[in-house]
Amino acid sequence: MNILALNWNDLKNPFGGGAEVHLEELLRRLVSYGHRVTLFCSGWPGCLPEENVAGVRIIRRGSRMTFNLIAPRYLRRLVRENRFDILIEDINKIPFYTPLYLNITTLVVIPHLFATTVFHEINFIIGMYIYLFEKPLIYAYRGKRYNVISESTADDIAARGVPREDISIIHCGIDRVVYSHDPSVIKYEQPTILYLGRIKKYKSIQHLLVAFKRVKTKLPSARLMIVGDGDYLPALKALARSLDIAGDVEFPGYVTPDNKVERMRRAHVSVLPSLKEGWGLTNIEANSVGTAVVAANSPGLRDSVRDGVTGYLYEYGNTDELAEKLLIILKDENLRRKLEQGGMVWAEKFNWDTAARKFEALLFEVVGSRA
Repeated sequence: MNILALNWNDLKNPFGGGAEVHLEELLRRLVSYGHRVTLFCSGWPGCLPEENVAGVRIIRRGSRMTFNLIAPRYLRRLVRENRFDILIEDINKIPFYTPLYLNITTLVVIPHLFATTVFHEINFIIGMYIYLFEKPLIYAYRGKRYNVISESTADDIAARGVPREDISIIHCGIDRVVYSHDPSVIKYEQPTILYLGRIKKYKSIQHLLVAFKRVKTKLPSARLMIVGDGDYLPALKALARSLDIAGDVEFPGYVTPDNKVERMRRAHVSVLPSLKEGWGLTNIEANSVGTAVVAANSPGLRDSVRDGVTGYLYEYGNTDELAEKLLIILKDENLRRKLEQGGMVWAEKFNWDTAARKFEALLFEVVGSRA
């Protein structure tokens, strides 16, 4: 097939995240299967306007702030000049509403929709713009097929009116070579809690800081690592100071992939306290290297954690329950090791090769049904 993919960012973009990992892991494998793939996305200052990455032709135009405005003109030209069999439209921010100006077989990929979650992240005016821009999505894409990465997102778009028969679920994979268990690596000497990911307000890392304050009262030797970068980092550092726990909280910022895996292996527990996610890939990565997880019982996250088997879920925003779950794992070594074993077994179910073959089969099905 000759495939056109559309996403806000690509993995080289400084704003790239989990959605970009998901899409490009699949696209690169599609290339290895013999398909031609073009990815159209936004650019950033100093980027190459076009390059080939792992066989994927990447075309960058516009910027983060203008991409949805300039995309229709460029997409019409791309579709006119190339005989694409299918468009993969990845909607992880504002929809591009391609059915309004393109006549092409389309598969809509949705990691998760923002809905009212957007108001937890940015100011009301911009939040309302995104919220209202997302509202007509189901009507504009009626008749299209959807692919999602979790049961939670499937339930979400079904509740909005998408027929269940038009929704397919393909879970994310992980790089099992990178995220492997190494029995020679020992845990940190001090009981260590890890958050690893983008530092955004909706990730609710502030709840983890409040819970950690309570953990310290019962386990004074505990420490917390908040690994990653983002615009909410100054606020978290200020909160740590106000809670008088700054001396026990490390903010290393962005770390190399090797350092990320080392921290993940050596931590006693990994935490994801987000309000909403598409899946919760970090939970699976942590499980794969042999670390138990605690996550909010939020859409997406609840799908990536087997409560009591790979870690624990807690009521979103309930910092007392979060502290309780952390203490259970940190103070009971036998239980922790049992959760680690359960997590490694669970993580074995997820790999990108399996996901990509399922995705390829779905593309053939969609192209065939629209022929």
